[in-house]
Amino acid sequence: MPPLPDSQTLAESPAPAAVRTAGVLGLGTALPDDVVQSEEIALRLGVEPEWIVRRTGIHSRRRAAAGASLNHLAAEAGAAALADADIAPEDIDHVLVATMSADQVTPNAAPVVAHLLGTTRAGAMDIGAACTGSVSAIATGSAMIESGRAKHILVIGAELMSRHIDVNDKRTAALFGDGAGALVLSVEADGHVGPVVLGADGSCADLITADRLNGHLQMNGHDTFVQAVRRLTEATLGACADAGERLDEIDLFVFHQANSRILTALAEQLELPTERVLDCISATGNTSAASLPLALQEARSRGLLSPGTKVLLGAVGAGFTWGATVIEWGSA
Repeated sequence: MPPLPDSQTLAESPAPAAVRTAGVLGLGTALPDDVVQSEEIALRLGVEPEWIVRRTGIHSRRRAAAGASLNHLAAEAGAAALADADIAPEDIDHVLVATMSADQVTPNAAPVVAHLLGTTRAGAMDIGAACTGSVSAIATGSAMIESGRAKHILVIGAELMSRHIDVNDKRTAALFGDGAGALVLSVEADGHVGPVVLGADGSCADLITADRLNGHLQMNGHDTFVQAVRRLTEATLGACADAGERLDEIDLFVFHQANSRILTALAEQLELPTERVLDCISATGNTSAASLPLALQEARSRGLLSPGTKVLLGAVGAGFTWGATVIEWGSA
């Protein structure tokens, strides 16, 4: 057995490095001006507005004008998040844009958005995981900060889902909305992002599809609902376990705003009080990768976020993909 170190050797040993964590330092959103009510869509589809609301929980959603730019909408949300965090654009190390509705096949949205924002030092890349995109981007950005490879990351979820809607398809015409939300992840935040659970099952890839020919979304609603509830339940329990938190220790559950019926089913499955499950889909619809940052902004506007609040973020998306994490909120 080697000799034990003496007290002088211990005193001279370097202290262990502090653990770096990423937290949310700022939030920002951007929504198109045009509001489309469910009555308008119901008239086109030949159904009652109550049929749409009962099946989705959506009363209205935002629509971008024809020819609108996702890059500019994403940049607007990003600029708002930077201002909220009081971070200069040139201090951002990476811009991550989660989207499935980019303006072009190439270039990706992120480098164009980074240029619009003036983040002159930043690397930039798109994150493609459909509605799970913001969770995937948070996982990527947090890992960069935790590893010491970055200090400040701008995560943007931005979608113009109207580009992919068949207005005559009852399964999808009323579901989706346009919008963008952003958050700044920073080593300087006083909250922190916990472990992130991510998963995928390509055997369910045919549940939600869109081909390059017309880009219209096709969805198997019933099976998507079943998979969404199952995978979000698993991801929620996994994220809580990895974070060392019980469900009853989570103050607020912010799930992807896909459908109010999914949110209700999750609350029942996990035996959660409905007041702890955020439902804000009524005025935005399903905004895919923009959903979670938009929902966080709504939660903050309702006074539901304060320093120390424990928030479970969870999402599912086409692919089939899913993810969740527990965030301890700071002063953002």
